[in-house]
Amino acid sequence: MSVLEIKDLHATVETPEGTKEILKGVNLTLRSGETHAIMGPNGSGKSTLAYSLAGHPKYEITSGEVLLDGEDVLEMSVDERAKAGLFLAMQYPVEVPGVTVSNFLRTAKTAVDGEAPKLREWVKDVNSAMEKLRMDPQFAQRNVNEGFSGGEKKRHEILQMELLRPKIAILDETDSGLDVDALRVVSEGVNHVKDETGLGVMLITHYTRILKYIKPDFVHVFVNGRVAEQGGPELAERLEAEGYDRFLSA
Repeated sequence: MSVLEIKDLHATVETPEGTKEILKGVNLTLRSGETHAIMGPNGSGKSTLAYSLAGHPKYEITSGEVLLDGEDVLEMSVDERAKAGLFLAMQYPVEVPGVTVSNFLRTAKTAVDGEAPKLREWVKDVNSAMEKLRMDPQFAQRNVNEGFSGGEKKRHEILQMELLRPKIAILDETDSGLDVDALRVVSEGVNHVKDETGLGVMLITHYTRILKYIKPDFVHVFVNGRVAEQGGPELAERLEAEGYDRFLSA
């Protein structure tokens, strides 16, 4: 059982107008096997939370704590956070020219596990994972995210998660840019990893459509850099019907 604890987290970012506080005291606890949906309007700080947890240098943590199984995440480098079991699926995955998907995945697996996987077993695992995500085997020979469609980029993110087996996955708007079929396949991939490994999922999204496929245990409404309300799946349904006006006008 793994536990991610976020305690009174504050973070700032530098803008042309000066230093701006984005996270204003975030409190959230996520455990193995749980799915937490983070919902909120544009500019509320959802993606800042994701990137701050992953260690993006753009964001400065000014106070608060983040603990993964009791270990101080904020004292870890970006790669140490990944090795500890934190995984970030980015909203806009970057291209890595000259590095094939196959090489990228094996290098990442070696870094996380501390030793290279046995080649024959690794090839079998990669092919099996790609088949589940309905990916052409030739995909493995393409350069990472270079020329990928939106759906291909998101499939590749879930492929990484399937093979790296993290403890906690932060999915930043994984549903953006996906058609209905791709959304279903990607969601099935997330659910499969969760069922097999007990993965804890933090799912950041604007809309409820992905929640029809990835069922949340908890829903948190994120407004102005903090959690304004939390509840169960019924809260997402209320947001779908009413929007965020009652939070923004409060």
